[in-house]
Amino acid sequence: MPTMELTRDNFEATIAENETVLVDFWAEWCGPCRMFGPIFEKASEEHPDIVFGKVDTEAQQELAAAFGISSIPTLMVFRDQIVLYSRPGALPAPALKDLISQAKALDMDEVRRTIADHEAEHHHGHGHDHDPAHTHS
Repeated sequence: MPTMELTRDNFEATIAENETVLVDFWAEWCGPCRMFGPIFEKASEEHPDIVFGKVDTEAQQELAAAFGISSIPTLMVFRDQIVLYSRPGALPAPALKDLISQAKALDMDEVRRTIADHEAEHHHGHGHDHDPAHTHS
């Protein structure tokens, strides 16, 4: 499947409606982006089960700002609407292939548990004592 242009209008729906979405934040003037483009395009043909989206940071400045994109190309991997990977820099084809394999192999239930545990840790500890050894009788 060829890459698709992601914009403010279709970004959220694309992430919501597809299990795995790779997003390439790029710009025409960026040399590394132009080098990475064909690698990204080729991977999109090799993985028809994944959506490969491109965000032109010049045309979609709001979208780039919303994700805090400060350096391009930045590659993001979403699975079940969770960001699994977000890193600037053009990847060589073998590294991209490896990243896709890892994203596909992840146990998303495990990922969700880790996120929930992480969030619980950060929303906890407000002076409440939940230690069963300190029950009042």
